Amino acid sequence: MLVCGRCASLGTPYYEPKKPSALPRKLTVPRVHASSKRTAAKTTAPKIDESLEIVEDFSSRVRHAREKLGLSHEDLGKKIGEKVSVLRRVETGKMVPDTVLARKLEHALQIKLLVPASTIEPKIPKSSLISKPSKGLTLGDIAQIKTKKLEGSQERKQ
Repeated sequence: MLVCGRCASLGTPYYEPKKPSALPRKLTVPRVHASSKRTAAKTTAPKIDESLEIVEDFSSRVRHAREKLGLSHEDLGKKIGEKVSVLRRVETGKMVPDTVLARKLEHALQIKLLVPASTIEPKIPKSSLISKPSKGLTLGDIAQIKTKKLEGSQERKQ
């Protein structure tokens, strides 16, 4: 864009880089060796084991084990290659670690965080098994109340 001297002093010049010209046909593209293909396949995401689950009290286990070993967040982060902020969120329970992070923490802190999925049972209070928990009125409850009121008012009239 061409501008006058006064307008040019208001901005900074911008030069677009030149586009590379087409390669001559005589140059060949380097071939990818079979060994590099194998390494690329190894860098795929690790398999997640669906049969394992994180224990419910993972945050307290991680905190107690770290303190028992006398490690700071920074020391533990350097040891397992994780950010300090991630470790703090795990310890406060704001973040549930994935299986990869859980395995790193297990190895570094000598604790057990992953257990088979069948061993963790949902905690259901016994009182909820006996009676229906009250969650307030539903639309069905309101409809029943209104029909009872209508029936009662009709009986009074008669």
